[in-house]
Amino acid sequence: MVMNEQIKASEVVLKGLDGENLGVVEREEALRLARELGADLVCDNLMSSPPPCRLVAKGNARREREKQQQEERKAQGGGKLKEIRLTPAIEDHDYDTKLRSAEKLLKDGNRVLLSVQAKGKEGAKAKELLERMLADLAGTGRKTTGIQVSGKGAAVEVAPL
Repeated sequence: MVMNEQIKASEVVLKGLDGENLGVVEREEALRLARELGADLVCDNLMSSPPPCRLVAKGNARREREKQQQEERKAQGGGKLKEIRLTPAIEDHDYDTKLRSAEKLLKDGNRVLLSVQAKGKEGAKAKELLERMLADLAGTGRKTTGIQVSGKGAAVEVAPL
């Protein structure tokens, strides 16, 4: 969203405060009209020639832009980040339970952080366990970070498809 003096086109297609069509107007005339009415000149699409612009009550344009950016961030972010903790010496039944839990979270649109805490000499098994879990979750999610091994633990973040 481009506003006021940021608009560089020489002519614009202008709409008034109530949505009435004012036709093709020079940029300077549109800015003067916006100042007189106490409004902002807003252009949503610079790709057309002349670009369509509209007059918006002062301050509303900024609120609209912030709301639009917030919706874009929300759509892009993918849900909340939920953590599932595992141990390298996990039983098959427990592994299946954690796998179902991760699949459910991914289907609900949440991101999942799979973390493994190892004790003693189990550190090598942590990465293998995460690779197995990622292979089993390939149908519902994809990893966004590589497997991060630190000390005696390992973690990976998985986002829904």
